[in-house]
Amino acid sequence: MFNDYTDYDGIGLAALIAKKEVTAAEVLEAAIARAEAVNPQVNAIVTPLYEWARSASFNPTGVLAGVPFLLKDVHHALAGTPMSNGSLLHQGERSRTNATIVQRWLDAGLVVMGKTNTPEYKLSPTTDPRAWGATRNPWNLERTPGGSSGGSAAAVAARIVPLASATDEAGSIRMPAANCGLFGLKPSRGRNPIGPDFRWELAGLSTSGVISRTVRDTAAALDASAGSEPGSPYYCPPSNGFLAAIQRPPRPLRVALATGDRVFDRPMDQDCVQAIQHAGKLLADLGHEVDVVNVPFDEAEVMGCALLLIASSFGAFGDELVEAYGAKPVKRGLEPLNRFIWKAGRALPGPLVERTRFRSREIARAMAEFHEQYDVLVTSTFCQTPRTIEETNPTAADTRLATALANGLVTPLSVIPGSMNKLIDAQIAAVVERVPFRTSLANVTGQPAMSAPLCWTGTGLPVGVQFLAPFGGEEMLLQLATQLESATSWDDRRPPNME
Repeated sequence: MFNDYTDYDGIGLAALIAKKEVTAAEVLEAAIARAEAVNPQVNAIVTPLYEWARSASFNPTGVLAGVPFLLKDVHHALAGTPMSNGSLLHQGERSRTNATIVQRWLDAGLVVMGKTNTPEYKLSPTTDPRAWGATRNPWNLERTPGGSSGGSAAAVAARIVPLASATDEAGSIRMPAANCGLFGLKPSRGRNPIGPDFRWELAGLSTSGVISRTVRDTAAALDASAGSEPGSPYYCPPSNGFLAAIQRPPRPLRVALATGDRVFDRPMDQDCVQAIQHAGKLLADLGHEVDVVNVPFDEAEVMGCALLLIASSFGAFGDELVEAYGAKPVKRGLEPLNRFIWKAGRALPGPLVERTRFRSREIARAMAEFHEQYDVLVTSTFCQTPRTIEETNPTAADTRLATALANGLVTPLSVIPGSMNKLIDAQIAAVVERVPFRTSLANVTGQPAMSAPLCWTGTGLPVGVQFLAPFGGEEMLLQLATQLESATSWDDRRPPNME
């Protein structure tokens, strides 16, 4: 047995395999043993694929060759294996083809050993679907890992695998990375492939990537996955190599530090405020020019744009589900809040959706102009430390209201001027009350953003800090992250419950 498995990141494991100090089979068995030991506590892996991994052939070359890997159980299809999308509606179904990005990870030599938990259709900032139950945060098993890539984050934090796949529609890479003490980069729009099933791109809000313990693993995974694909409506300028870029330090950067202590007019946790202040001091000590600024966007407007576009896309997606499964199975299978999102999306007036698209482009242009003055914007990722799973669950009143709306009130309300905006505002308030976050801007604008685990609370919970760069600026973000990682040694920390 390879007893030192959890000491290595992905690139470290691949180097051992390449030098024949350990075999890929031994590494895989160590990962499976780790999963069997700790997954019952965290519920991160919902579909083990251990026999599939044992029989799989992989590219024996490359910096991640032979490294155990997990796929998020939505969007990231692996041909011939189960895919539930976090929903009771799809349990037992198998994917017919590989998602383009999954094929690129396979081509890079990553060895898929399972699927990770996700909320139904990745539509929640927590990970507790009816289909699979709640995933637990390895740092404190009573706490949420966040969502929607919470299963992947919990698996990486528990050191089952060094990196795992993730998607990000409004912060779904960065939020669980922040809650689980990990590094999470949301790439620029168009950097990574979305297809061949483009329904998952959610009007340009969604992109894919990985959650990892180390910056270099994320850089290597991005080298493997990046590049255009047929049919994509988005384009991102190519990179000269992300792993190569982090061998160079960043130039001195102009940093805008948003230190305010309120989000959506609610007070932030003081641990999150202090994390931003700590980040500012650390950046200044590293030679960067740091200015304190107000958050340069209207948080409610940005989240409103994101939620409206998500609802619009899911309105069409829900109709396709009805065509495939029938209205009654869909009604029984969908969770109440997602049935409301479906019905609200169907009822949205076309002109309102188009105006939201136009406004999103204006916000993106405003942020591009902001970045002419500042290279990086630094904010909180979450605006509270990881909450208990019970605290983040929708209330009974929320569920009753969503059910009532989905069962027939949405369509009549949609003809009343301004009523849909009020419904969306009410949903923003409900989400922010449970899980206040500051991540949806990068999804609306398409710019890259990352969460870095720079701080921990006095009780040992991780606190992430978010960094946003201009469109196409992943190399700069990864260089900065490497510098921060070296200064803080965040990968030296381990969850106390997972030894």
